[in-house]
Amino acid sequence: MASTRFPGKPLVMIKDVPMIIRVYQEASKVLKNIVIASGDEEIGSIAHRYSANFILTRGDHISGTSRCIEAMKVWSEASGQSFQSIINIQGDEPMVTPSSVSLLAADISLPENRISTLIRPEHDPIAFQNPNRVKVVINQQGYAMYFSRSPIPFYRTAGISWFSHIGMYAFKRVVLEEIGEMAPGMLETAESLEQLRWLENGYPIHCCETDYQGFGIDTPEDLDAALKSGLL
Repeated sequence: MASTRFPGKPLVMIKDVPMIIRVYQEASKVLKNIVIASGDEEIGSIAHRYSANFILTRGDHISGTSRCIEAMKVWSEASGQSFQSIINIQGDEPMVTPSSVSLLAADISLPENRISTLIRPEHDPIAFQNPNRVKVVINQQGYAMYFSRSPIPFYRTAGISWFSHIGMYAFKRVVLEEIGEMAPGMLETAESLEQLRWLENGYPIHCCETDYQGFGIDTPEDLDAALKSGLL
């Protein structure tokens, strides 16, 4: 709500529905227990108006993962429900697709996966140089080796083929509790990417390929572009 580039953006209307509610409704097509977690009471009022589950969290969280951990604990204690996995979906991703959520849910349900995320094959050389497009390299088993704002891997010859990271995560519950106790490391501080904290501490991140592009709304211009794309 306090975004300097787009004040009040979670409640901007998209086809007569607040953006945060649109994300909630799309996720509801494939998930049962969904909660809107926010430190803003105005968002809580809108959630209640649309009969959406809501948890009022602290206002000092510096990341979505940190807020997700608090919401997980509050929801579990209040509902008495037991669950093994949590998916963290950003409230400013109105183009999120049920298929991408389903893919992530299926991947984190596998016993061997502790953290799962989405990646997309790319070939655009201009986007490859953009520091706002996070790149990831994976090993042969599909686990992340590194995330960076810099172009990775480095290409000595022509022919750009790379993976962009789609910032939606799924966690085993016990893992989410554990990473909440970790302090930021050197790599996270350098790149401003919290997933590097998990890699530095030895937590494998499994990457699922998707055709979902991901589109966060950070500015009014982003919203205009999304509406003009015809995907909203």
